[in-house]
Amino acid sequence: MYEPNVVEDWQEYDEHAGLRVRVHRLEQHEPPRGRDDAAEGLTYFCLRVTVENRGAGHSTIHLEDGQIDVRIGPDGESAFIDWRNSQFIEGFDVYPLRRATAVIYAAGPEAALAQVDVQVQLRVDDDWAERRLWTGGIGLHEGSVPAGAGRESLAGQVSNFLRDQAEEGTA
Repeated sequence: MYEPNVVEDWQEYDEHAGLRVRVHRLEQHEPPRGRDDAAEGLTYFCLRVTVENRGAGHSTIHLEDGQIDVRIGPDGESAFIDWRNSQFIEGFDVYPLRRATAVIYAAGPEAALAQVDVQVQLRVDDDWAERRLWTGGIGLHEGSVPAGAGRESLAGQVSNFLRDQAEEGTA
C-alpha cells in the first residue's frame, strides 16, 4: 500500500536513478515582498521542496506552478499559493552531488494549518515523474502529537505509523 511521506522525508525516484526529493521547513512565515491582497485574513506559511542529484549524470529539473499542490485542513481544501513571492525551479541543471530548492509561500485559515498535504510532480529532462505526497502541519513536532483533533489528523497517523515501524525494526 502506498503511504504518504512525512514532511522532512526524502523520496527517491526509481525511474530517475539518483534523484530524490523532499518537502521540508514547513513553518508559519510572512512572504518577503509583502502579503498578497487576496490573502487578507489568512495565515501565511512557507515550505521548501528540494531536489538532490546523487546520480552520476546531470538532469534538467522543472518544478513550476501547477506541479506543486498544497491542501490544508481535514477536508483537503486548496491553500492560497502566493505565486509572486514563491521561487520555483525552472529548467535548472542539477549536477551530481548538487541540490536545487523551490520556496513556496501559501496561506490559509490558521485553524486548518495543523494538517498540510503537499503533492509534487517533478519533471526531469522532459519526462514526468510520478506524483508524491508529503503530509505535515504547522505546530506538529516529532514525538508530540497534540491531543484531540491533531492526534486523528493524517500527519499524526503517518507519524504514529512510522514510529511503530521503526520500533518493530529495532527490536
